[in-house]
Amino acid sequence: MQEPNLSSVTEFILLGFSFNPRTTPLLFSAFLLTYLLIILGNGLITILICLDSHLHTPMYFFIGTLSMLDLGYTTTTVPQTLAHLASQKKTISFASCVAQMYIFLVLGITESWLFAMMSIDRYVAICHPLRYKVIMSPWLCGVMVIFCGLWGVISALIYTVFAMRLPYCGPNKINHFFCEVPAVLKLACADTSVNDWVDFILGFSVILVPLSLILVIYVNIFIAILRIRSAQGRLKAFSTCASHITVVTMFCVPAMVMYMQPGSEASPEEDKKLALFYNVISAFLNPIIYSLRNKEVKRAFLKVAGWGRAPE
Repeated sequence: MQEPNLSSVTEFILLGFSFNPRTTPLLFSAFLLTYLLIILGNGLITILICLDSHLHTPMYFFIGTLSMLDLGYTTTTVPQTLAHLASQKKTISFASCVAQMYIFLVLGITESWLFAMMSIDRYVAICHPLRYKVIMSPWLCGVMVIFCGLWGVISALIYTVFAMRLPYCGPNKINHFFCEVPAVLKLACADTSVNDWVDFILGFSVILVPLSLILVIYVNIFIAILRIRSAQGRLKAFSTCASHITVVTMFCVPAMVMYMQPGSEASPEEDKKLALFYNVISAFLNPIIYSLRNKEVKRAFLKVAGWGRAPE
């Protein structure tokens, strides 16, 4: 059996968002400003968690890990998008495309499972508050993050191998702003039905299983919250969960639509909007959602900045 000739295409052309030159400066400015704010917001949270001992708790350990993942997968895609917007050259080599695809998947799948670990943390904090520090030990938190990372590495490898085993003999124009599996598969010179099944099956393990786990955990959390007699206590418990539910919805729902629908039914323009949302917008909003009303983070910022304590 003859092996597919993967060298038939040596580079791809990323079409990006628009062919209209007049919109390019606006797109460049929007991407640059958003990326700088992502670096500022997620970087600041990571630094504060490292420097302030009051934030050395399981919840902030997971939030800090989430911030680093957000920085990683936006850095995998946005700088290249900015470079393509700033120049006439829109190409990316075959090897770079594969690397970008793999790294993006590793970080994205790791984040998907991290949300499930964060829901477990919230469950223990609300349902077993007296045993919280004992159960959520640093060792267990580390194991949970390592599990997420290993799942990301293995699943991303399967996704990438099945995508790049196909022959790519032209055309080489990817209707996307980065090398994402569904967009690249549209250029394969072979039947991609097997890949559709692989993507659908893996989608269960990297998206639906974590989402189902989160759903089950939050049902139990809400039952426990409703048993709290104090209205103020119920409100405080609900508020600790609201941020997590929001970021999970922003990230996982668009990703599920992207990776679990058959490639033939996917619209390139809709795919780009979905990818933009869970790749860039969610990474931009996560620090705001987690920290805007968080007194502990505000207090840590003022302490590190040398401006005293935050107002109660």
